[in-house]
Amino acid sequence: MDIARVLRSEGFKVTPQRIAIYDALRSAHNHPTAEMIYHTLRPAHPSMSLATVYKTMEIFEKIGLVKVLEVGDERAHYDWDTDTHSHVRCIRCNKVEDLMGVDSKAISEIAEQGSDYHITGQQITFEGICPECAKKESH
Repeated sequence: MDIARVLRSEGFKVTPQRIAIYDALRSAHNHPTAEMIYHTLRPAHPSMSLATVYKTMEIFEKIGLVKVLEVGDERAHYDWDTDTHSHVRCIRCNKVEDLMGVDSKAISEIAEQGSDYHITGQQITFEGICPECAKKESH
C-alpha cells in the first residue's frame, strides 16, 4: 500500500514520522501499543514523541488504515489488517496475535439473531496462555 498516497488523498501531510510509524506497525506481528511503537522507533527517530505516535494512530484509524483493538489489558493495540478476524491474547505476557479460522460472520449472525440489533462490526479476542509462557510455567 502506498501510505503517502493514502495520506495525501485524505488531506493529511506525509511526514517521515508517519511513514516510519506505519512501517513499524506493518512489520510488527504482535499488534503493538503506541508505547511499543514509540520505543521501537525512538533510536532511529530521537525527536519523535509519544504524542506523535498517538496522534498518528488516531489519524490512521480515522482514515481506515488501522483497527484499534481493545483486548482486555486496558491498552489500545493496533492492527494494520482491517479485515474482520479474531485475536488471541496471552493472559501472562499480553502478547496479541491474529487468530484465523474463526467464522466471524457466523458469530455476527448468531449475535444479530439473539438481539434486536443490526450488527455492524465486532471484536472477538480469546484469552489463554501462549506457548512461550506455558513452557516457562512448566519449568
